[in-house]
Amino acid sequence: MKKFLLTLFLLVVVIVHSQSKVSGIILDEYDAPVAFANIVFKNSSEGTITNDNGRFYLETDSTYDTLIVSFIGYDTQEIVLDKKVNYDMKIIMVESTEQLDEVIVYTGKQSKKNNPAIDILKKIWAKKRENGVRKFKSYDYDKYEKIEFDLNTIDSALIKSKVFKGMEFVFNDLDTSRITGKTYLPIFLNEVSSKIYGNNEFELEKEEVLGNKNSGFGGNQAITAFVEDLYTDYDIYNNYLKFFDKSFTSPLSKTGVDTYNYVLSDSTYIDNKWCYNIIYYPRRKNELTFKGDFWVNDTTFAIKKINMEVTKSANINWVKEIYIEQDFDVVSDSVFLLKRDYMLSDFAFSKKEKSKGVYGKRTTVYDNYNFNVKHPESFYKSVSDPYDTHVFQRDSIFWKNARLESLNEDEAGIFKLLDTLKTVPKFNTFYNVASILASGYVEIDKWNLDIGDLYSTFGFNDAEGIRVRAGARTFFSQNDRWRIEAYTAYGFTDKKFKHGLSGKFMLDRKSRLILSGGHRRDVEQLGISLTSTNDVLGRSIASSALVSVGNNNRLTSINLGVINLEMEPVKNFRFSLGSSFRTLSSALPEDFSLDYIDEDSPTGISSEIKQFDINTTIIYTPGKKTIGYGVERYDVNENYSTLLLNYTVGLSEFLESDFDYQRLQFSYTQPWQLGGFGRLTSTVELGKTFGEVPLGLLSVVPGNQTLFSLYNTFPNLDFYEFVTDTYATLHLEHNFNGRLFSRIPFLRKLNLREIVGLRGAWGTISDENIALSAPTNIPLLAPSDEVYWEYSLGIGNIFKIFRIDFNFRGNYLENPDARAFGVTGTFGFNF
Repeated sequence: MKKFLLTLFLLVVVIVHSQSKVSGIILDEYDAPVAFANIVFKNSSEGTITNDNGRFYLETDSTYDTLIVSFIGYDTQEIVLDKKVNYDMKIIMVESTEQLDEVIVYTGKQSKKNNPAIDILKKIWAKKRENGVRKFKSYDYDKYEKIEFDLNTIDSALIKSKVFKGMEFVFNDLDTSRITGKTYLPIFLNEVSSKIYGNNEFELEKEEVLGNKNSGFGGNQAITAFVEDLYTDYDIYNNYLKFFDKSFTSPLSKTGVDTYNYVLSDSTYIDNKWCYNIIYYPRRKNELTFKGDFWVNDTTFAIKKINMEVTKSANINWVKEIYIEQDFDVVSDSVFLLKRDYMLSDFAFSKKEKSKGVYGKRTTVYDNYNFNVKHPESFYKSVSDPYDTHVFQRDSIFWKNARLESLNEDEAGIFKLLDTLKTVPKFNTFYNVASILASGYVEIDKWNLDIGDLYSTFGFNDAEGIRVRAGARTFFSQNDRWRIEAYTAYGFTDKKFKHGLSGKFMLDRKSRLILSGGHRRDVEQLGISLTSTNDVLGRSIASSALVSVGNNNRLTSINLGVINLEMEPVKNFRFSLGSSFRTLSSALPEDFSLDYIDEDSPTGISSEIKQFDINTTIIYTPGKKTIGYGVERYDVNENYSTLLLNYTVGLSEFLESDFDYQRLQFSYTQPWQLGGFGRLTSTVELGKTFGEVPLGLLSVVPGNQTLFSLYNTFPNLDFYEFVTDTYATLHLEHNFNGRLFSRIPFLRKLNLREIVGLRGAWGTISDENIALSAPTNIPLLAPSDEVYWEYSLGIGNIFKIFRIDFNFRGNYLENPDARAFGVTGTFGFNF
């Protein structure tokens, strides 16, 4: 995302001018702004409403000479437009003196009783399953989508800045947004043409992508993944609409009457259908809500047109504006089908009016609907190859026919502009810097090599002291069928070099059959995870944290070799079979001993474990979206569940392996979007080891002695405080997204977010395993008497990037050096 946003600020293009543009402010007789007033061009349905500060901007490709301004309780005004462009208008509304019996005047908070707008809303709820494609057994239609990003709020200072020196040609022409009235430069365009097939009886739908075209960034899947995640499909009839990983209450929601004020404002014919106009706006500030209006048919109670604008006070970061409009077409005199969907987002570091940012605009057009065409269930379940090279190589003739809405002049110019920019050395320098910041790798194209990860260069732990690391990977393209990665590291206290080497090769793209292997010799904190590490390159933050709570000295020297075969026979269902051989010993034997009873040892005690394992793993991630078709892919979304089943068999004597044992492990992680109440994440982990194994092969309840909030760990447990051979853990974390704080006046403007966590662990350790590790110098305890539990209260979105958690320990306070309370935190850029 960082690379994407930085890149956007470096590009630009040519544009066209609309025919009629108006902007300004609407005030009452006492110079107070009039919010939510209606502004519409006379004899049209093209209009908008004022924002919280009474300001508005309206633009159209048609030419109009009169503007109508109205709001219930005020006299309607008709403003003559002397010219096509009228900016900074100041319009004074006069309170109405007419008293009409048939007119009910609504101002401020609206009553939920005897409100005709809510009566209409109830009929919308009753009819929503009878409107649109839901009315038919099956359906198919054409879909065309274009996503554009623009650098906005262009002024002379930006044009003359050193950043754009040598690239001034990009400012030859500017356009103005019809929504916000700001100047902008189009800099990125993505087009997708597809066919949608759906069946309401099977409750199945599939999308067959026919063409995909990017403006200059076709190979950058980080950008494409960001765009895919940013603009997911939504249905305005749903109770909640999800944008930027937040759930906004839909104005058509059944909970809307408790969230919005509704006003029946007008009625008229639209496309020969009598429609009511309803204005809505939030009852409270700082909630995830919209303001706007919609037109609804008087017989089918289907939406004909709707406008939605996220309120300025909504608790969302880095987004200054979100504006949505949808238009519906009438088919067979009674069926309303989505015709066009438009969404604009204004990304900016500040919500101040003059702050610069980036527009993200998505336009989706639907056409050629067909209904009740029979297809078997297998047809809807079948998946076409999304990585067919022909999809990304469509010619101009295909796009001329596939575009359900033609590109305008400035959109078409993006392709030519980027080709020109690529020849400018300064632009390439900026792009490379943005790439390094986002990926952590320095690209050396002539060698097809990336140097990094730069963010792992420095670390610290008790065994190694200060640690430095350098690495590299092969990189021909983002869809490479094979990749090799390696690193070396050095600790200044133990004066030892470490290394890691990994290679993976895709044998079959369709089934994603991948052969991988590697070797690692390093120092690791194994007490932060219930599952044994087989990652030859990964390293937990607990092994490198610069600051920790207590002594982080229970570290393990690991010498690991792995080979693995993985495949994905069904989408999001992965199966892997692999083997590993590892040697484990303590990195600080005086502080942390892995000694165990060994009858074959001359001393009767061994300090080193040699172990050969065979692992079988099944991972199912329903709802997960990825992009790319190489040996490595990019995740698009995060709101998917993960089910993992792992079976490990340890074999003794083979390659001098020490132990025979079996281990069965299961985990289930599920995010729950609870509408306006935020998001709950839950994880359950179960496991059991059969056979006698020493401390180094037991399951450690994951502690956390870092100062970072790490999900799926216990922040009030030390590493290796609880050790088990049978375990069950539960993690619950709920983010209310500011729903509670938004109701507290003195906290409302801070846009803070509440996080509550609850964690529990139960486990046992057999007497045989305790006896086997009797020589160790740490106590072997398991939470078997009662479930160990913790809870935490957190505050997020502090200065938009920080989160702090206050963690409380519920029991086992009698354990040596038990920590009853702790504070952890984290930071990041989240919406």
